[in-house]
Formats: sequence, C-alpha cells, structure tokens
Amino acid sequence: MRAHTRPLHDDVDLNDIARGDGYLFVRDGVGIAGRGVAQRVALADVPAVLAAIDHVDEVGGVHPIALGSVPFEPGTACALVIPAVLVGKAADGRRWITTIDDASPDLGIGARPVPRAQEFTVRPLTPVDRYLQAVTEARDAVRDDRLTKAVIAREVTVTSPEAIDVHAVLLRLKAMFGRSYRYSVDGFIGASPELLVAVAGNQVRSHPLAGTTPRTGDPDTDRRAADELLASEKNQIEHRVVIDMIHDTLLPWCSYLDWEPEPSIVTVANVQHLGTAMEGHLSDPRPNVLELVTALSPTPALGGFPRAQALELIARTEGFTRGRYGGAIGWVDAAGDGTWAVAIRCAELSDDRCTARLVAGGGIVADSEPLAELAETQAKLQAMLSAIVRP
Repeated sequence: MRAHTRPLHDDVDLNDIARGDGYLFVRDGVGIAGRGVAQRVALADVPAVLAAIDHVDEVGGVHPIALGSVPFEPGTACALVIPAVLVGKAADGRRWITTIDDASPDLGIGARPVPRAQEFTVRPLTPVDRYLQAVTEARDAVRDDRLTKAVIAREVTVTSPEAIDVHAVLLRLKAMFGRSYRYSVDGFIGASPELLVAVAGNQVRSHPLAGTTPRTGDPDTDRRAADELLASEKNQIEHRVVIDMIHDTLLPWCSYLDWEPEPSIVTVANVQHLGTAMEGHLSDPRPNVLELVTALSPTPALGGFPRAQALELIARTEGFTRGRYGGAIGWVDAAGDGTWAVAIRCAELSDDRCTARLVAGGGIVADSEPLAELAETQAKLQAMLSAIVRP
C-alpha cells in the first residue's frame, strides 16, 4: 500500500466525516475519522502491515493508522481497519488527510441530519431475575474469598421500524459527552469516559474508572453523592482492585509510573465515577500500544479479579456473549503510538440499523446489593438510550 498525507487547511467536524457509515474515534475535537476500507488486518499483523506502507508525509510526524475494537473475551479473533481516507486533528492544531493508494480525497460532506419523529421499543434481553441471581452469585463468591471482584452485566435492546440515524446519534453524543472518547466502528458506537491506555513516544497514560453513582442534575444532591462515593468502602475496594492490576501490568514496561494518591471524581452527563490518572515513561525498546491493550484488556473494571476466575463466573452466569462490549476500542499508528478506551456506554447495531443492543454492568464486591446494582446499570444505560431515542 501507498499512503499520502497532506495538510488539511479547512476545519472540519470529524463526526461529519464519519457520518453513518464511516469510522470515528474522537475526544474534545481531537482524533480521527475515516471513510472506506483500504484493508482489514488481523490484530497480530497490524504493526507489520502499517510499517510496510510506503508513506509520503507532508505534515510531519504523521503515520498510517488502523482503528477498531478488541472484544471482551480474550483470544477472540478480530481485525482492525485501515481506512481508505482518514482525517486527523491533533491537540496542537494540526489537521491532515491521508489517502491510501488511489482513494479520492473528496470528503463528501453534506447536510447534517434534521430532527424527526421515530418510534422505538425498549426491552430487556437479560431477564431481571437472571441478572439479580448472577449478582448474588458473584457477591457470594467474593464473600467466600473465591474472588476479589466480578463485573456482572445485562443486555437491553432498542428496536425501530426505521433505521437508526448513526450520524444523528454521534452528534447527540458529542453534545452530551464531548469529553468522553466517542467512537463508531462497523456499527459499534458509543461514548466511553474511560481511558484504557495511550502511548505517545515514550509517554504512557491510563485513567481507569471503577465505582459509580448516578447524577440527578441538582448540584447539591450530586455533590453529596460524590462525597458519599469517595467515602464508600465498597466503591473504594472496587476501585483499588482495578488500579492495582493496571499499575502492576504497566510497571514492567516503564522506567517510572506515577499515579494519583487518592481517586478523584470523574463526572459525565448521567453518572459520576471514581477515577485515578496514571502516567509513566516507557523503557526502551518501548512496546507497541497494542501489546499494552492486549495485556490490560479486559481490566477488572469490566471483568474482575482474579481475571480467570471472574471471566469463568461471567460466562457461566450472565447468559450471553459480550462481544465488543467491555473490550477496548481505539487506534494505533505505524510508530506504535495510539489511544484506546474501554468499550463501554455503547450500542451494537444490526446490519439494517433497526436494532441496537446495549449492555451495562457494575463491579460486584462483598457489600454489593443486587437491587442497587440493577439501578446502577439503569443509570449507565441512559447514556446511549437518550442518544438513540431523543429526536
């Protein structure tokens, strides 16, 4: 393959590049959007394929990019996409367009979708009784010291007689969750607040989240809820498990790794989380970001700890295959840099776009109460539900 990267002089909204049938990974206006498929590449082959691309870079410091998702279940086969046309926007203000082989650089930006009435039906795929039983079984396993934590999730489906307008959903997610990592890859869309891992040169960052409370919209109520979250032993235990695993996994690759001494509150439109930012310096030879993604995912924030025992309990009790939910989503370039988020607050669309599968879960520890966990999943599901059904 041949790639040609040129400066992009006009500002563009990456959502309008991706639209309903392209590719998107963006946060705070910084990220990438793609059109068309130059090649789909098995995950293990991505570094070699990107490195072999003959690239002309007229911008400086830009490399060919592949993006996609890594499923939740370890070892599941997956492939990343090298878009035929890719537009990038960097935090330093650079904008560029990369074309592969003879792809046209015409972005074809048209009119944005207009609000319209649409009929939707929302119903659970996971029976509530089954979910509550799975939570109880996970909690009892923690109380019996067979696990430290397990994350139990449930499915909901949204159906419509008309196709869901993905472009419109992406614009709603931008309005509501602009500071989250918003993505659209092959019918998998969402807005994740959680950074799994990012590599830029020798710098590595992660910002794991675990421990959640709903937001009400009332500042005083939300402030009290945030204080209670910080003081909650149950949520602190759930959070600590995640921090320790990510720290211990990243440390062998680092000459140093620093992290916040105490978790802070990370607020998004519908919920508040406990979060701890980590940053370190990678040792030479530094790893490709994909090595770190496969080592970290699924984290205890979506699986549990110990990993093998938690994944066995999840597979046995939840009653469905998670697929892309709970895995990782992001991009990697030919230099091995990239940014990957935890694939949560998401919807997986059917081929005809008339059905969306939503999944939400929560970390279960010894003090977890099944009905409270059910309410937490309801709060988390509101992110994508409102983005889909709101006109």
